[in-house]
Amino acid sequence: MKGLRTDGEWLQQKMKKKVCAIGAGMAGLAAARELRREGHEVTVLEQSGDVGGQWLYDPATDEADPLGALGPVKVHSSMYASVRLISPRETTGFTDFPFATMDGRDNRRFPGHREVYLYLKDFCDAFGLMDAVRLNTKVLRVAMTPSRRQWTVRSVGLTDADDKKEEVFDAVVVATGHYSQPRFPTIQGMEKWRGRQMHGHSYREAEPFRGQVVVVVGTGESGKDITMELRDVAKEVHIVARSMEDVTPGLSKVLAKYSTNLHLKLNLERLCEEGRVVFGDGSVVVADAVIYCTGYNYSFPFLDTAGAVTIDDNRVGPLFEHVFPPSLAPSLSFVGIPRKVFAPRFFETQGRWVAQVLSGKRTLPTEEEMLRSVEEFYRARESAGVPKKYTHEIGGHDRTYMDEFGEKYCDFPRLERWKYELLVSSVTNMIDNFETFRDDYQDSDSILKGVQEWQLSARHRAAARTSTAVTGLLEESRTVITDMQQLSVISPG
Repeated sequence: MKGLRTDGEWLQQKMKKKVCAIGAGMAGLAAARELRREGHEVTVLEQSGDVGGQWLYDPATDEADPLGALGPVKVHSSMYASVRLISPRETTGFTDFPFATMDGRDNRRFPGHREVYLYLKDFCDAFGLMDAVRLNTKVLRVAMTPSRRQWTVRSVGLTDADDKKEEVFDAVVVATGHYSQPRFPTIQGMEKWRGRQMHGHSYREAEPFRGQVVVVVGTGESGKDITMELRDVAKEVHIVARSMEDVTPGLSKVLAKYSTNLHLKLNLERLCEEGRVVFGDGSVVVADAVIYCTGYNYSFPFLDTAGAVTIDDNRVGPLFEHVFPPSLAPSLSFVGIPRKVFAPRFFETQGRWVAQVLSGKRTLPTEEEMLRSVEEFYRARESAGVPKKYTHEIGGHDRTYMDEFGEKYCDFPRLERWKYELLVSSVTNMIDNFETFRDDYQDSDSILKGVQEWQLSARHRAAARTSTAVTGLLEESRTVITDMQQLSVISPG
């Protein structure tokens, strides 16, 4: 297979690298586990007080900058209190660590954010990753050493300002996610409007908007979730779509069902200082608040590549296969850049590829070949009419990409057919029945069979892990007892 060394070549040249992974969310943990499996020495730097990334719910918000317009946000998580998965738990897990149900936990097919966080904690414990994670550590700067063979990483402890470190690593994996830095439209009058403006990043609960007139800009999943939650407490909610093409059958149903206080508007044209909001069709409402559910920008304020990697209209590049910058590969890589992928499965795939390239098990094309591939990808997207800002959106444009990527670069197994069928069924149900899809669904016979086998496999894996853990504890106990017996023999009476 192209890019794969023979066993003899690999064993002769395999190298253990000192690698820094930035971020202990889903992507960073996936990368860390794969790097360790390949024999690398891994340090994971995480600015929060625990692992989980976005799934570590933080009730705090950037109160001084609710739009996130002043620079890097201070609060990483964009989770609101009521968030639930939009993909089934059966497909939302690591390949060898199923997201299985557990006694006393949130066992719904589409669980809330805390259950995902607990699952990631379980994953860390199962694979012994916590000893590699350095929490409450903010990365200030990542740059190449003068020799251009290694990377200098400067960080500071957030619980101790004197805890400053400057370390040198053979490689850096950036896995900081892409749901923190708000992206919002430029609307005439935004800077003078008297009402409350915020990005969805700073939304947590509906109660502060009780009795108010609220405009929600954006019909993505978070925009619709927040709209439905606000509808229960607000006087009126006006959800703004760019065009009727963005109005799904499911959204149409709830608009008709709750027409007394839920309304659709097309395009937000301008905000007037005295509180009026003017829409594209000329209609006007006097609103108390505007919430922009308009997506997020990629942001790496700590990364200094001297211009080798840039962000242009949310295109991070150039990146070969969304992972390696050609001029800095393989010592710099990104895991978790693509959007609308099967997570954490695709992050595992990327992490495994990075780990194997760093160990020498696999090789990359030349810099020129990688650049040519990136340019061809850009041209193909442009020819297909895909805006630059959607460069890294995968699922909606190429559904076969993820499986083909895994097979080509690291022999990663294809997604099981029943799981793919379940994903398609869930997405279709979400589009048609947005209000109820998480709790009202019908599985085909093939999905039912797949789920049953998946549950059985998950129980067997859990039992095997428990058995291994118990065996390890017994071995440790025997060692301690033996040591104590030896001490009693040689100690004077």
